[in-house]
Amino acid sequence: MKKNLLIGYLFLLCSIAGYSEGYQVNLQGERQTGMGHVGTGLNFGASNIHFNPGALSLMKKNWDFSFGVSPIFSNNTFQKLPPSTYEAYSDNPVGTPFYFYGAGRISDRFTAGIGVTTPYGNSLVWGDDWDGRYLIQDISFHAIFIQPTLSFKILDNLSIGAGFTFAPGSVELNKALPLQGQNGEEGQVELSGSTIGYGFNVGLYFQASEKFSVGVDYRSKIDMNMDGGEADFTVPESMSEYFPEDNTFSATLPLPANLVIGLGWNPSEKLTIGFDFQYVFWSAYQSLDFDFEKNTEALQDSHNPRNFHNSATYRIGAEYHLSDKFDLRAGFYYDQTPIPEDYLSPETPGTNKYGMSGGLSWYITKKFSLDLSFLYIQGQKREDGYELANFYGTYYTNAFIPGFGLNYKF
Repeated sequence: MKKNLLIGYLFLLCSIAGYSEGYQVNLQGERQTGMGHVGTGLNFGASNIHFNPGALSLMKKNWDFSFGVSPIFSNNTFQKLPPSTYEAYSDNPVGTPFYFYGAGRISDRFTAGIGVTTPYGNSLVWGDDWDGRYLIQDISFHAIFIQPTLSFKILDNLSIGAGFTFAPGSVELNKALPLQGQNGEEGQVELSGSTIGYGFNVGLYFQASEKFSVGVDYRSKIDMNMDGGEADFTVPESMSEYFPEDNTFSATLPLPANLVIGLGWNPSEKLTIGFDFQYVFWSAYQSLDFDFEKNTEALQDSHNPRNFHNSATYRIGAEYHLSDKFDLRAGFYYDQTPIPEDYLSPETPGTNKYGMSGGLSWYITKKFSLDLSFLYIQGQKREDGYELANFYGTYYTNAFIPGFGLNYKF
């Protein structure tokens, strides 16, 4: 009975991919990132493949290619509640989300393209010996979205588009187990695996006038169904019979659907302003359930509640055409956390966040440009915890994200 309670407690806290606003990576275009990541109501060429495939057939050039990468320098701090003075700081590796788009006009009405993006993924490292090591030591999750896309121009100012999403992903998680051997070393578990998910992206774009445009984009939920994930345990010899070697597990990890409504406004020939409202259907993530191939008295399948709720992000950004050589950009957004009270754990230290960005494009030639962006994300201080583990404290988060991209169109 004691072993059942112990291992049930361990896996109750084990989230392979506890997605939150911190794990949905909105960095799919340097031009858009510099404007607070707006873009659904704007016609920015091949990057419409992600932001609104409906606008793709109205892109201004016949061919458009872009590539970019945005290194993420993130920081997390945890403070235990008074009277404790304990603090812990994460030592996260640099994240490297990237994107590639290529699109070409195949007729007057049809445009086709392909996008490769990383809209989900993150790495978080708390360390082997911190106080929350039985909950999480480190986690790394990566998903790559490959999206072939086709767009059709219904009218000169109205178009639709859709893309099929093929999403390979992988995850690795490490945590300590409160099982000590004779030499004092603690037990350890590593969970890892890979899978492929499938979904779609569909959009509608309307250029209402020279000054106003509107777009709607819907990106479907993708269930990452993991079968045959590896569960590797390092435990004292006396407990080894309860943790079979070569064990595997199955779990379903939801990447939530997104609905984005965007508006574009050109108050002058040089100034473009964009507004986006993004609604994320995080309620798809109600629990994370583990089904182990080999069960024992101590290692049973587990049901782990998450109870996420839907959340929204509000975005505004502007671009100013300074000259034939330079465009300048700035943006701001507010991102709500989907994690409810008493469900905040250190593997998903989600808080409401503010994002402030800037950027520019340098047109080296009329066809080729260098795009730069910088995004600073500040999480609101959050005093909360995970009730089922009675692990509470105060979390602080922030991130610095420079971006570099190249664009070629003709």
